[in-house]
Amino acid sequence: MDFEIYCDESHQEYFKTRQGDGPHYVLIGGLWIEASKRDNYKTRIKSLRKQFDVQGEFKWHRVSPSRIEFYRALVQLFFEEEMRFRCIVLPADQLDAVKFHKSDNELMFYKFYYQLLHHWIYDFNRYRIFLDLKTNRVDDRLRVLEQVLQNSNLTSEIISVQALPSHELDLLQLTDVLLGAVGYKFHLCTSSQSKLAIIEEIEGYLPNHVIQPTRRGESKFNIFQFRPNGGW
Repeated sequence: MDFEIYCDESHQEYFKTRQGDGPHYVLIGGLWIEASKRDNYKTRIKSLRKQFDVQGEFKWHRVSPSRIEFYRALVQLFFEEEMRFRCIVLPADQLDAVKFHKSDNELMFYKFYYQLLHHWIYDFNRYRIFLDLKTNRVDDRLRVLEQVLQNSNLTSEIISVQALPSHELDLLQLTDVLLGAVGYKFHLCTSSQSKLAIIEEIEGYLPNHVIQPTRRGESKFNIFQFRPNGGW
């Protein structure tokens, strides 16, 4: 079976000076879909855009009172359809690129992309992986990620790993919305009632009705909180 994975990351907090109260996390997430259903999902999102008169990119930071029903509808679409979401939540103050990643922040993030993807790549499937376009200091990061994933999943095929601008892909933007909601919850943010409402919408579909680390086998909305000293 052919699958597509749409990946995004949120690491603004990692590069901030860690001052004041509250946790700081880096998040990397992906949206898994069956490739044969991509056009149907795109059509549904296009219909929602038209219904709610939404132009341009829809991303987590654009959640607002005037767009709240559109974002509610996106959440409903995700839970109604055969989509899967997985993200890794990384404690920013415990990431040590100097000690573990040859002083290379970029390398560190791609290693965590590998961890995000590898554990949900199953035998005898074919995968196309899309990341949000960004400038890499080392040009061959995507090629190396593709090669490493293929070498560690010999009974599946990694067709491609490529970066595309998110404004061209509604499914990448949907990934950003889901990842943003997780990040908002983990960062204990409360300033936006609209964003809190979207989080409440998501939590209404979850088994425990709260965005939190999940069990390993959770297949719909999976959150892995990385613990440097081990454990799930």
